[in-house]
Amino acid sequence: MKIGKVIQPSSAICTSNEETIIVRGSDLCNDIIGKMSFTEYFYFLLTGEKPNQATLEVVNATLISIAEHGFVPSVQAARMTFAASPEALQGAVAAGLLGCGSVILGASANAGEFFTDIRNLMLKGHSAEQAATEIIKQYRIEMKAIPGYGHPLHKERDPRVTALFKVAENAGSNLEFIAIADAVERVIPEIVGKQLKLNVSAAIPAVLLGAGFPLKALRGIPILARCAGLIAHLYEEQEQPVGFALSYQATREYQYTGTVPENFKS
Repeated sequence: MKIGKVIQPSSAICTSNEETIIVRGSDLCNDIIGKMSFTEYFYFLLTGEKPNQATLEVVNATLISIAEHGFVPSVQAARMTFAASPEALQGAVAAGLLGCGSVILGASANAGEFFTDIRNLMLKGHSAEQAATEIIKQYRIEMKAIPGYGHPLHKERDPRVTALFKVAENAGSNLEFIAIADAVERVIPEIVGKQLKLNVSAAIPAVLLGAGFPLKALRGIPILARCAGLIAHLYEEQEQPVGFALSYQATREYQYTGTVPENFKS
């Protein structure tokens, strides 16, 4: 049964024979290993092109910025999974990644689409502030959160925002989407009634889109970065186990709110 139009499986990423492995048209062993950094290779795998220096610096900075974020739900899920199944590191990493969605890690991709919508209006003659205002109002009508703005801890700008913007500026990257992100921050109070400052989930697409990173691959940056953080946590879990402690604390705080039979004693 044919579901789509394509009936012949194909890929432009990799092929091999007995002697040679080809990745994106290059010899893996002779042209890539020892000659590319992992960040450079990731971009090459993704796009088939080697990143220029500005793009490389920006992609590298974003991966670093989001790799570690403490005992967030995805990390707790990974550590508790590993505690239950220490022979399956891959399962524990997968458990952590499965917790990456619109609230945790996925907001960067949503913010990238948000900025792109604003830019599309700007191409029709709107100023950044006018376009931002129109798109934000539409989000409000649709009861959608403004992705990448506001943070439970960093009430002023998330410090990672300043760091990433500085990397992009120093690298000579295109700052167009940074200007859009700044415009959004300026118009939010008038529309929402309070200040919502940029957080890292908005900074990541702002610098990446300016560096030429593909919009449809934005969600992969936090996922790839968080893999590194999860592996670090799982290595620590082997040396300093807390997975069952996390489970114990949840059980200790647990409150049953349903009904019980009259003779039931807790």
